[in-house]
Amino acid sequence: MSDSAAAVTAWEALFRAQVSVMRYLNADFPSGDLSLNEYDVMFNLSRQPGRRLRIRDLNQHLLLTQPSVSRLVDRLTARGLVTKMADPDDARGIVAALSDEGFELFRQVARGHIRSITARVGSTLTTEELATLTELCDKLRLGATP
Repeated sequence: MSDSAAAVTAWEALFRAQVSVMRYLNADFPSGDLSLNEYDVMFNLSRQPGRRLRIRDLNQHLLLTQPSVSRLVDRLTARGLVTKMADPDDARGIVAALSDEGFELFRQVARGHIRSITARVGSTLTTEELATLTELCDKLRLGATP
């Protein structure tokens, strides 16, 4: 098999696995309180120092367009789960921060989501395979960064 054919075959396997797992996780998502996209925004904010990030930078972590991210942040802000403020380093930018209430809701939803991930991914692969998968995915992600 040529290098190109091997790369395409590997990509197709990765893509199909991702679609299959995401369909399962989406169908099994544990809460009516948040959509999976809202959870993803809150997950990414929860991993940042001070649980805050410029919306422009948040967009780099998501598979959504900038306007979609802004609308999601606005919806979460209206619910008191996220706050928005001008960036103190650049007044043109907006910083989104996870509120205490938002962090608590995120943690509650995360517990159920973790159970679902464990059932679909953790029960399919061994601990060693999970470590290899993590290593390979990190390598792909870092290699794809412009």
